[in-house]
Amino acid sequence: MSVPLTVNGAEKLKAELHRLKTVDRPAVIAAIAEARSHGDLSENAEYDAAKERQGFIEGRIAEVEGKLSNAQIIDPKALDADGRIVFGATVDLEDVEAGKPVTYQIVGDDEADLKAGMISVNSPIARALIGKYAGDVAEVQAPGGIREYEIVDVRYV
Repeated sequence: MSVPLTVNGAEKLKAELHRLKTVDRPAVIAAIAEARSHGDLSENAEYDAAKERQGFIEGRIAEVEGKLSNAQIIDPKALDADGRIVFGATVDLEDVEAGKPVTYQIVGDDEADLKAGMISVNSPIARALIGKYAGDVAEVQAPGGIREYEIVDVRYV
């Protein structure tokens, strides 16, 4: 199954993979060697912690490699969406009820970070926005009921 990623999201995953392989993995190997030098491994908490950390790092390396190998990298700037909201688009919205402006970029699950204004393509708000144009109103089923957002602008950055 392909995993949609923006170009920026793919770069972040590649940087994380590089750090895991070149910094974290060698550090944990050194920590294991240091703990081994202390003798009896059966009662060595440092050794157990280092081995646990190694398992986590190796698992994360495998996970990131899997995501990158299955990634469908989408460059929003290269899309010909004709002003329609699609994956990777940055959308300026206005909450119709509150009159509050918000900006979101629709990204893959792994890139989603609400504090940074990046929402998952699988989130209810993104699903309500996909396919709409500036000037449209999107109804989003939120936990507190239906919310309406007017689409002010759609950008591909």
